[in-house]
Parts: sequence; C-alpha cells; structure tokens
Amino acid sequence: MSAPKGENCQVDMDSKVGDLFSAEDAHPTGGAGILSKLGLPKGISASMAKEWLDRRRVSIRPWASFVDQRKFSKPRNFGELCQRVVKNMETYNSNYTFIFLGLILYCIISSPMLLIALAVFIGAFYIIHLKSLESKLVILGKELTVPHQMSLAGTVSLPVFWLAGAGAAVFWVLGATLFVIGTHAAFRELEPSDMEELLMEPV
Repeated sequence: MSAPKGENCQVDMDSKVGDLFSAEDAHPTGGAGILSKLGLPKGISASMAKEWLDRRRVSIRPWASFVDQRKFSKPRNFGELCQRVVKNMETYNSNYTFIFLGLILYCIISSPMLLIALAVFIGAFYIIHLKSLESKLVILGKELTVPHQMSLAGTVSLPVFWLAGAGAAVFWVLGATLFVIGTHAAFRELEPSDMEELLMEPV
C-alpha cells in the first residue's frame, strides 16, 4: 500500500531541510551545507558558537546576587581592591561577557547608520564570496581567501563605517565596558568561598 501524498510531501520537505544543514552538501565547491554558502571558513560553525554560548550561559552566576546592593562596599585599601578585581573577574567572567555583548548590541541598535554600515559590510562580503565561487578571484597574484574577502569587504564599506562613526562607537563600547565591569569588580565584596581560598593560598 502506497503512503498518502501528505506523508510523501512531509518526508520530501524533511529531507530537503536536512540537506541544507548537512555536513556534506551537494554543493559544487564541496562546502559544509548552508554554513559554507554563507562564507564561513571551515572549522567555524554555528554549532561551535552555540556551544561557546551554552558554556557561558551555564557558568553565569545568578544576576540577583550579581547586582545585590547589600554586597557592595568600598575597599579598605589598595590591596583589597586588587584582590576583589582579580577574584571577581574570575567569578563573574561569564556575566561580564554578556554585559560586553549587551553593550555592543545596544550600541548597534541605537545607531541606524551603524546598522546600515554593518548591512553594507555583510552584503559586500556575501557578493564577493559568491563571485569567488563562480571563479577564483586573484588580486596581485594572490587568490582571495576568506580573511582576504573580509578585508576587501571592509575596505569597500569603510566610507559608510566612517560616516556612521564606527570609531567613536568602538571607543564608547570599550569605555562603558571598562567602567561597568571595573566598578562592579572593585566594589563587589568577595564571596566567603573566595575569601577562604585567598586565606589558604601560600604567602
């Protein structure tokens, strides 16, 4: 007995979706599925990025404790300040990472020109990558690798980044990150376990 047409359609759709994300795609260049079509270099995949984010997410300390005002105080001396900064950077490393990513996201979203500049950069890189798939792009006797393609796309979109004030945005993100993270690390009291660890360290 033959399967209903609806089931056949579902099987076909599932197989096509699976082909898109399979490691060995039937692409003339032998790339790795949809990721290779997006121009990602071999060895770098969405699964690696997801794995990195998952590790960071698992190691995040509770945000309620992270911002608990009762656990903030002024360091008694410079030595205590240094101890707090070092230990808090280790303890809240993942929290600080997400704060940094959040500041980058805020900076991009709050600047329409920066969004346009990023769109131009991604579009230029994608077009250059498609051209390199059709025929090898050679400039000054060198074939364009992925880093070369990104450099060329950056050069093409450089005027737009300049108009968008990308340099000022980078300095703003770095400054805001140093201020927020530095202030928290300096004024956040150490956890009891961290204090015990410091006391047990050999002098």
